[in-house]
Parts: sequence; C-alpha cells; structure tokens
Amino acid sequence: MQPLEQPARRRLLQAGAAFALSVQFGGLIAKADAAEAAKKYGALSMPGGVVDNPLVFVSLAKDGTVTILAHRAEMGTGVRTSLPMVVADEMEADWARVKIVQADANEARYGSQNVDGSRSMRHFLAPMRRVGASARQMLEAAAAEQWKVPVAEVQARHHEVIHTPTGRRLGYGELAEAATRQPVPAHDQLRLKKPEAFRYIGKGKVVPTDSRDIAQGKAVYGIDVRLPGMVYAVIARPPVYGGKLRKVDSADALKVPGVLRVVELKGYDGPPLFNPVGGVAVVATNTWAAMQGRAALKLEWDDGANSSYDSAAFRRALEAAARQPGKALRNDGDAVAAISAGSGQRKVSAEYYVPHLAHASMETPVATARFVDGKCEIWAPSQAPQGALESVAKHVGLDPKDVTVHLTLLGGGFGRKSMADFISEAALVSKAMGGTPVKLQWTRDDDIRHDYYHTVSVEHMESVLDAGGKPTAWLHRSAAPTIGSTFKVGAQGKADFEAAMTAINIPYQIASIRLESADVPAHTRIGWFRSVSNIPHAFAVQSFVAELAHQAGRDPKDYLLDLIGPPRKIDPATLSDKWNYSESPDVYPLDTGRMRRVIEEAARRAGWGRKLPKGHGLGIAMAYSFVTYVATVVEVAVDAKGQITIPRVDMAIDCGPQVNPERIRSQVEGGCVMGIGLAMLGEISFQGGRVQQSNFHDFEILRSQMAPRAIHTWLVGGDFDVPPGGVGEPPVPPVAPALCNAIFAATGQRIRSLPIRDQLTQA
Repeated sequence: MQPLEQPARRRLLQAGAAFALSVQFGGLIAKADAAEAAKKYGALSMPGGVVDNPLVFVSLAKDGTVTILAHRAEMGTGVRTSLPMVVADEMEADWARVKIVQADANEARYGSQNVDGSRSMRHFLAPMRRVGASARQMLEAAAAEQWKVPVAEVQARHHEVIHTPTGRRLGYGELAEAATRQPVPAHDQLRLKKPEAFRYIGKGKVVPTDSRDIAQGKAVYGIDVRLPGMVYAVIARPPVYGGKLRKVDSADALKVPGVLRVVELKGYDGPPLFNPVGGVAVVATNTWAAMQGRAALKLEWDDGANSSYDSAAFRRALEAAARQPGKALRNDGDAVAAISAGSGQRKVSAEYYVPHLAHASMETPVATARFVDGKCEIWAPSQAPQGALESVAKHVGLDPKDVTVHLTLLGGGFGRKSMADFISEAALVSKAMGGTPVKLQWTRDDDIRHDYYHTVSVEHMESVLDAGGKPTAWLHRSAAPTIGSTFKVGAQGKADFEAAMTAINIPYQIASIRLESADVPAHTRIGWFRSVSNIPHAFAVQSFVAELAHQAGRDPKDYLLDLIGPPRKIDPATLSDKWNYSESPDVYPLDTGRMRRVIEEAARRAGWGRKLPKGHGLGIAMAYSFVTYVATVVEVAVDAKGQITIPRVDMAIDCGPQVNPERIRSQVEGGCVMGIGLAMLGEISFQGGRVQQSNFHDFEILRSQMAPRAIHTWLVGGDFDVPPGGVGEPPVPPVAPALCNAIFAATGQRIRSLPIRDQLTQA
C-alpha cells in the first residue's frame, strides 16, 4: 500500500480547485517557564497557557467538489469528520460532495495540531464556523455580482446560491472562480447560522469519514505505510530508564537471514523530554528478521541510577510521604487544626492507591522515515505532528523547514502518540542507512516496557463529620511523581495543572479544605495519559465522598449533591485553580448547576434507589474534567465466589454544544470500557528498575466477558450559548470510583487500592 498523498496548498489552488479560502485567526500566546516546552514537545498545556492559532483551508472545484483540509489527526475521536462537518454546515455545502484531506504538520499554517487535552472541538468549533460562514458569504457575494442584485436578495442553500425574488440558481462550482475575487468578510460582518438552521451539526446523521475504509481494511494507519525500497527496523532499548549501552556483540545478529545492519543509537542526558532512549537498532528486509536479529544480540547494559527502582517499595515510600505534611496548594480555613481537634466529631480517614499504567493502544508505536536530497520525510500516527517535526529536525541535524511529517490514521493514542521518541528513532535509523526508507516498528513488548507511564500515586484523605454527618474539614495529601520530571531534571511535587484535576478545584461546601502535595522523585518516564491526574484524584475524592456518606448514614447521591450545594458559577481561581484547563474563568466558570444536572440525570436513568437482587449494588461518581461534566452510575453483581459482573452503566455528560452526538456517545462508551479495564486489571510494576509486564497476558486489558452488558450514554445540555468542552478524556475519571462504590453497596467491602483483580475472591 502506498502512503497517503498529501496535497500541498499549491496543488489545492491549481485549476481543478479554482476557489481557495484561507482564513487565519489570531490567538492568545501566554508565556511562562514551561510554555515553550509545552508547545514544542506536544505537551498538554504545561503551566503558562496554550497556543491557539487556527489556519484552515477550504477549496472548491469547478465541478462543485468541496475539499476541506483536516488539520488534526484522527484516532477514533471523529475529529476528521466533526471539524470539516462544521465548515460544511456553515458553508451550506452538500456533505455528499465534500472531500476531506489530511493536512501535514505545519503549525504556522494550520495552528495547533496537538490532538491531546480534549481541545479539538473546544478550540476550533468557532474558527471552523467562521471559515464556513466566510466561504458561504463569498459565494453569495459572487452570485449577487453576477446577477447584479443586492446581496441581501441571495441565499446559499445546500450547494447552490438562490436569488430569492426570482428563484434563479447557481451551483457552487459555477461560482468557484468568481468567488476568489471576493474579499474575505471581516469578523464583524460574518453571519453565523442559528443553531436551529444547522444541517449537520448536532444531528448525528453524518457517517464518520473513515468508517467505510476501516470496515473494508483500506484505511492507512502508521503500520500500513509502504515505500519503494523500504527496510524494517526494531530496537533493543535499555531495560532500565536512564541506562546506557556498555557493549554489544552483533556477530550472531548479522548471521540471521535478512538482517542488513546493526546500528547503535546514543541515549540523551538531561530531562527525558520526548527523546529516544538510545540502544541498538537491527535493520532487516522484513520485521520478523529484524526481531530475530535483535534476539541474537549480545548486550551489556549499565542500568544507571534507577536500577534499584522497586514499585512495591516505592508504594511504601509514597504512603509515608502522603501521611506527612506537604506543600499546601489550597488552604481554606484550617483543616489540619479542625481535624486534630475534632472533639465530639467523627473522624474519617482513607488512603487510595493507583499504580503506574501503560497506554497499550491497539496500534503500537511505528513510523516510517526517508531522506531525499538532504530532506527528511516522515509518515507517522502522531498526536503532536509539529512536535514530531521539530524533534526529528533536532535529532538528525536539519532545519525544521527540511522535515515533512505526513499524518496517518492512529490506531489509538491515549496520549502516547503525542510523544515523538519513536518517530525520531525512525529518522535516526534512516539517516544511518544513508537515507534508505526505514519503517521503525515497536512490538507489543517494546510498547509495554518502554512507555511514558501514567504516574503512580497515593492519595491520603481525612475529614471530620459534625453531628448531622456534614464534613467540617477536608484534608487531601497527594504523593505522586510529577509529569514535570519529563521536562525538568529532578522536578518533584504537583504542577499547577496536575493539582487542578479533581483535587484543588472541588467546589464542596466545607468550611476548611486543604490540599497538600508531597515531593517524591520519578524513576521512570511519566507521560500524558487519557485524563491525566484526574484518574487518581477522582478515584480518591469520589470514593471518599461515598465513604463519608456511609459514615453519615446518608444516600451517596444525595450526600454528593449536598456537598456541591446549590447551582452557582464559580471562578476556579477562588478554589486555588489558576489553570482551569488553560481556559478563561469568565468563559469557563465551574458551574455547579451543570455538575448537579449530570448527577441527577445519571441517577434517574439508572433507577437510583430501586430494589436490587442480592449481591447487586449501585455506585455513583462524578468528575469535572477538561471543562466538561460527567457522572457515572455503575451496577455490579458479585456472586458468592467474589466474581464481578457489570450488568449496566449509565453515564451522563454535559460537554456544552453537541456537534457530533454519535462520536460523543462512542467516546463515552470507550472511556467507560477503558476506565473499567484500568480499575479491574491495569498495573505496571517494577523490580530492579525493570518493568515486570511485557504483553497482554500480564498487562491485561478488559476482555468481553468482563465488559458491561449495557452502557447507556445520556447527553445533557447541548446549549450553543455555552462554549464547548472536551469529550475524549472526561468519561474516564468517574468510572473507577463509581465501580468501587457499587462493589461496596453490593458487598460491604471497600476497594481503595487498584487494580481490583481478585481482591473480592480473596476476602
């Protein structure tokens, strides 16, 4: 299969595409210490803000075909359908006559292309609407000029422009050339559609762009790229993070039929960033020969400073750190004094543990590189193509303008493919091979053992309840290696954005609230992971709320609603959250009315309070993440042997405007399955600095027999008067606490340590 053809702008503007519209919208660039690193390496809004500068292209051919460039990569979220669909709707284009083409990496031209942080619709709904509206108005102006009538008398409708008084019509193709002579409307002259006039937005009727090719096996993922004369490579990497190669004997590897060459790759000092870790590459005529050659290498490693990393011992260190005072990140009142005094009040404490987690996306990391005339071309499934481009340029010594990154479909990402180490590896091996096209393939074992892992954490919670069962103080001490260690050597303690993920920003009506962060080191690479720190924080916070409700003798759902209090809009900064997912608190206040509504909707749909059979239980949890509100109710059934089944899950989501409801539901369902899999099975452990898991037999993912029998997604809100929120990440955080709360309702046993695995069967 040949790589995807990537049309450059000049080709879009050739005779077959007579009308081309280019609109650039200025964005806010906020600067801080880590902002440049965040931009350069595809980071999820490191402290200091986010870059947002969309540049969108639309072209119209004389036959009426509309070509829309999708500037963000597709990994199952539907972004390659949803954003072009917005343009088509505002443009009044016939979707059947729309062609979507994937853009190459070019942040200067298209704006941010990082598909992480659940920002695609959040940051590009409005610009895409403006692009479509601009195209529509230019077509209307061209028709009015041709008919010599006032533009107010013409209207674009479903791929035609109509003269309303006379009924005369011109097709879009007929107007393509004339429209290029019309000025792009100023922002204050744009006429955006009213939501009731939408043809595609919010209707759920558009078939995902890639679905037919995927179903027929024609879709091109990173692993599918083929180039003439291509060779294949795998890499033996240091088994301990930070390790270095001492010695390699490649004689036996070179005897393997098909093996062409063995290439040593240097490691890099300093912070991990998204650099390759070094090692030894085996290049062969096929992947199997490369893997067999790698197995024949005789390698000697210097394991370095992390050779003693043991995750069981580190858990004990985290527990000790979480039980001691740490750096205060939020301090309302005096929670420590209130809990210490606590005279006549019930004291409640609990500790929650979440281990390291691997991304384990279906398609393992893979990239293809080649050099021609001193320039490098890359084909890769990247979530952060600009970061990949700049990383490759740095590692192979080229000017970024001499590197081209073509985006393929992603077979899953979850944050892993925003980190470009595997892409730079492919470029380095191709350069060592004199520019020969090289596909660098990671095996599943490589993927599990050399990941950027989700951080391990211990969350220590304390509270006191008054006579009525209401908490008067709340203390949360968190101990976890920070993702900041990826960007700065020795970084410890939570970054602002980590603390602002379901920790400092709880809007509970409690007199004294304090969040503390412990300084603990990182002994492995920590990376972006679907919903990031919301996972451990929501697990602890929502489990603890349910524990408080039980101590108070209250219904967990009613207790949670009472803690949240009445509907109100809160400036997150008043909760010590200065980050707020990089959004303005004026535009995105924390809205407890929306928070309450998803809780009430999920509970109502699940039949909260209904009589259940013996061994069944309902659990509820909610999370505000990526400026979206999600509540989850899980029903579990636990048999006499402690085996868990999940008859039903109900999830209510309020993400603001619902542009593509079908994709929202699919992402919520996927988030539910992923959340349950992580809670039930997910764990990466270390001994002697080495990852103990290697494949799906010991890093298990959810099997069909363990999956919920039914997942019901309830879309709440949908108001276009509020700004859009994220969808890809918010469904995950409330799943684990809802599941564990349901297990307690069914069995009376608390689960505070993940994964659940066989904790019930051993009870």
